[in-house]
Amino acid sequence: MNIEYIIGGIMVAIAIAVAVRTVRARYRHEYVVAEGSVALIYHEGKLAGRWDAGRHVRWGRHYRVDLIDVRKTLLQVQGQDVLSADNVGVKVSLVLTTQIVDPVKNVQSVDNYVLHLYSAAQSAVRAVVAGVAMDSLLNQRVAISGQLLELLAPQAEEIGVKVHAVEVRDVMLPGDLRRAFSEVLKAKQEGQAALERARGESAALRNLANAARLIESQPGVATLRFLQTLSGNDAKQMVVMSDMSAFAPVFKGRSGSRSATETESEET
Repeated sequence: MNIEYIIGGIMVAIAIAVAVRTVRARYRHEYVVAEGSVALIYHEGKLAGRWDAGRHVRWGRHYRVDLIDVRKTLLQVQGQDVLSADNVGVKVSLVLTTQIVDPVKNVQSVDNYVLHLYSAAQSAVRAVVAGVAMDSLLNQRVAISGQLLELLAPQAEEIGVKVHAVEVRDVMLPGDLRRAFSEVLKAKQEGQAALERARGESAALRNLANAARLIESQPGVATLRFLQTLSGNDAKQMVVMSDMSAFAPVFKGRSGSRSATETESEET
């Protein structure tokens, strides 16, 4: 009798364990959300919540989980044919740094936020470039990037996306206009080089004029400058000769006075 109870108890325990395992496998769901992602939980087609990175468990049926990448990403906008303020046709390409900051708004607002931002960037480029002359477009890319960011940021915020930066990557000109700009740049560089040469020649002429005035006022400077160009023993000999030549008038005076004395004594 006891054996029958024991066997019956074992059978009941086994049945309970099988039932628990079956319920657990059918109704318990475990999800792992990686870093840089956010999970949106749907129950019977309705949004039921949001999970951040980590391990999550949900009991029940008819659940679905969508992972949303919330890391920064680059969106490249290929060259757009636009007209500048001076009616010059150019192609302008952009690079946008974007990030999903509100996944719920993002999935409920648009089906593809990338296409939405791409189209908004095209419209922004046309609006900004149409009011900028060609010279400004080539020389003020940072300012133009700031204008584009101001136009795109509110539109991106409406779909749960933040635009961190907008960069004007390339400004492509037509072939004939590109050659014209190259010729203008070459002419500017040649003019700058000619100006620098003229400045150098003027400086050299001023130095020569100063040297000429100095030599004119102090003739000995010319002799010293000549001695500096010599080297070795020749320079030393020239220095000695130059120094001795300074006493030549003294010796000449003495010899002259002696000759006069001797002449007077002889006459006496």
